[in-house]
Amino acid sequence: MRVAIVHHWFVTRGGGERVAECIASLFPEAEIFTLMAEAPGIPEGLQGRRFHTSFLQRIPLARNYHRHMMPLYPMATERLDLRGFDLVISSDSGPVKGVRVDAGAVHLCYCHSPMRYLYDGYETYRAQMGSVTRAVFSATAGRVRAWDEQAAQRVSYFIANSEYVADRIRRCYGRESVVIHPPIDLNRARVTEPGEHYLCAGRLVGYKRTELMVEACARLGRTLRIAGTGPEEGRLRKLAGTADVSFLGEMTTEALWQEYAVCRALLFAADEDFGMVPLEAQACGRPVIAYGAGGSLETVRGLGSTEGEATGIYFSEQTVKSVMDGILRFETADAAGKFDAAVARRWAGEFATPVFLRSMREFILEKMPEAVSAMVASTPEAE
Repeated sequence: MRVAIVHHWFVTRGGGERVAECIASLFPEAEIFTLMAEAPGIPEGLQGRRFHTSFLQRIPLARNYHRHMMPLYPMATERLDLRGFDLVISSDSGPVKGVRVDAGAVHLCYCHSPMRYLYDGYETYRAQMGSVTRAVFSATAGRVRAWDEQAAQRVSYFIANSEYVADRIRRCYGRESVVIHPPIDLNRARVTEPGEHYLCAGRLVGYKRTELMVEACARLGRTLRIAGTGPEEGRLRKLAGTADVSFLGEMTTEALWQEYAVCRALLFAADEDFGMVPLEAQACGRPVIAYGAGGSLETVRGLGSTEGEATGIYFSEQTVKSVMDGILRFETADAAGKFDAAVARRWAGEFATPVFLRSMREFILEKMPEAVSAMVASTPEAE
């Protein structure tokens, strides 16, 4: 039994890389395939594994501008050599669902999202591009989208990271999927006395809508700390001006979890496919003020929810005014004792790594029972 784990790229560390790392922990002898990889983006649990990269790895600056390589994604993906592998598991929010596998091989795709910039986010991403990039993107996106739709039909079984993504897989690819939520590493969580400041965390890219949180905190005179870097950082620093906003830059994992623990609440304005950051904050007992759409509806229990005690509050629109309203409503509810750290931690526990590993193991063995010969009996995190 030969097993391959495929992930779109390892150039930054985020939720997708964490998922790939956890899946690989089930198969200690599995080989890792990716379009491109760079040391900072390779999770600790995958260091020392046998890696195979595409020809994009050899293009100068490709790893720094990996999203600009979109016209080459289909060719790079199909040239990954997966001959001889019996089970292929892809972790994908890009093109690698389109890998070519042997006849008779089983390909399970854990889909973080169909490529947003090719489907429902097309116009938003296009509007944010410079003139040259926009022209190239407009000329090639249709071809890549058509290839991606065809590639999705070659997948044996889809796994979605949320109900929200399962619906997008259905709309974009006409395929059904089972939902297995991503793993939250509760071993890193800690509870301590929170401060009075707010926190937002993640890559500083357009769809995260960090500017809404910066301006809302500036107008309300609240302190905001921002963990992460990205192409939007320069613009956000100018927007912050003299407001009490701190840019913490790229942080170690331990430092980020400490930031979760000491914030008053996490601010989250993205229409996210799932969103591990809100759950990581809740694992530290901190409530979340979130845009009430997309994955946040699955990761945060808003005040007034009929499904259990609240772990946060929703705001209704991606506008500065709506974020401000969410902060003020949160502060009123918080002063009234509406949020309990223990409740938030219990809720986050439902998404813990052992839950993910058990669900993945059961699904894989349901679809391919003989894969048990390549699996570890248990992983340290699942015990």
